Amino acid sequence: MTLFTNLLGAFGLGAASGLNPWIPLLGLGLAQRLGVVELSSSFDWLGATPTLLVLVALFVLDLIGDKVAVVDSVLHAVGVVIAPASGAVVFAAQENLLSNTHPVLAGGVGLVLGGTVHAARSVLRPAVTATTGGVGNPVISAAEDVVSTVLTVLAVVVPVLAFLTLVGLVAWAVVVLRRWRARRLRDRQARAGAARGPGGFTGASDGSPSTPAPGPPEWP
Repeated sequence: MTLFTNLLGAFGLGAASGLNPWIPLLGLGLAQRLGVVELSSSFDWLGATPTLLVLVALFVLDLIGDKVAVVDSVLHAVGVVIAPASGAVVFAAQENLLSNTHPVLAGGVGLVLGGTVHAARSVLRPAVTATTGGVGNPVISAAEDVVSTVLTVLAVVVPVLAFLTLVGLVAWAVVVLRRWRARRLRDRQARAGAARGPGGFTGASDGSPSTPAPGPPEWP
């Protein structure tokens, strides 16, 4: 693989860190241990046995805890620090076009990627909890784990495809967000119209007679 394709894969790893900070770290460490990827010398510790054992334990704890409504809130709060840190490590660890020349900048890009994705999921999760009473949390969490795993595997094996997948996910998220905002606007307008009533009348909540909504002033 070239340094450029590795750079594309690094974007996938950084984004995967925002969904689950342990999966890309563990995946990259295993890939280095198996000789699939070559990491910068300062990140060789990712493939060490003690590191892998710790990452496996943390991954299992996160995998279970993130499916519980109360525990997942605590994990998300901790993830404000861990997700960006994981993104910084995985982006800078593998030799790529950016990390070889500007390692600090590479870490910064990964930090922003991991932090941004984590912030997005932190906004979504409370809404899911409120609307489903916590029942939907395991489904969303499992989906996040699957996407993080797919991005990690693709970033290691087919970096270009990982980048294209990330672009597709971002485009999908933008479309969903715009539709959600448009639906909220329509609902708000519908409620406002219902409150005015037919003919522009507004009804008081205490049962008093309806009064017409104020119109434009009449000029003599």
